[in-house]
Amino acid sequence: MTLGTTTTRPPLADRVAVAPISWGVSEVPGWGLQLTPDRVLAEMRDLGVTAAEFGPDGFLPHEPAEKARVLDQYGMRAVGGFVPVVLHDAAIDPAPVVQRAVKASLAAGATRMVLAADTGQVGYDSRPELDGAQWERLLANLDRLDRIAADSGIVAAIHPHVGTLVESADDVSRVLAGCGIGLCLDTGHLLIGGSDPVELAVRHADRITHVHLKDVRIDVARRVQSGELGYTDAVGRDMYAALGAGDIDIRRIVTALEDAGYDGYYVLEQDIVLTDEPAPGSDPVDDVRASLAFLTATTTG
Repeated sequence: MTLGTTTTRPPLADRVAVAPISWGVSEVPGWGLQLTPDRVLAEMRDLGVTAAEFGPDGFLPHEPAEKARVLDQYGMRAVGGFVPVVLHDAAIDPAPVVQRAVKASLAAGATRMVLAADTGQVGYDSRPELDGAQWERLLANLDRLDRIAADSGIVAAIHPHVGTLVESADDVSRVLAGCGIGLCLDTGHLLIGGSDPVELAVRHADRITHVHLKDVRIDVARRVQSGELGYTDAVGRDMYAALGAGDIDIRRIVTALEDAGYDGYYVLEQDIVLTDEPAPGSDPVDDVRASLAFLTATTTG
């Protein structure tokens, strides 16, 4: 855990970042209209944001130095990126993928790496069940990848994510008990997967090394939990809301983490699917602006 103290850690305002998925930019084929980096980064800058995650492969230039240059052109520093890796399959070694990501992160000035337990399938609408040996391999790989990142000064975290092999409350408990890697507290994916993100923030603050703040409309999320809706369809039906407009107690989560000494980033993520080019300055910018205002009020009120 990268806990600091209230006297040495950077102010929370300096630890707020955004992710391109809030503009509908996704690694999933067929996800929706993909906006250009110029437009997304310019709108991030105009909102006053100064840090961003990389987004999916292909959104920013492949070369790490070019990634950093493009971000710097818009006044952004690099936070890190989302790295899906296959962890359970004996025929696949995830280390080379993470070693390349570590090298790229260092070259771009990033300090965080967000891992996901990839199923090896396309998209997030289904996943296989693992046997005991596959779970042991997954947990051992997480510890190994955590060490690879830490040896280079990168803070790694496992991201519970709908449609991956770490999704449910049982999966999260198994990870917390079975390995030492930090947890990415993605408030939305955790809730949809059956975890209580508030309880995790309160009880396991010492394991949280990265935060993705999402708010969720619980009525839509329950349709995903029941199997009535696939994840992608639910995102298209506005399952995610601007912070404070959904049903997660974001205020309590942030307060609990700050009281515990959390010194990492809060990355604003409101997954959306765009079907048409939005008018400049309208959604998704309006929702990100509302989330920033909510977070500012939470920490100053």
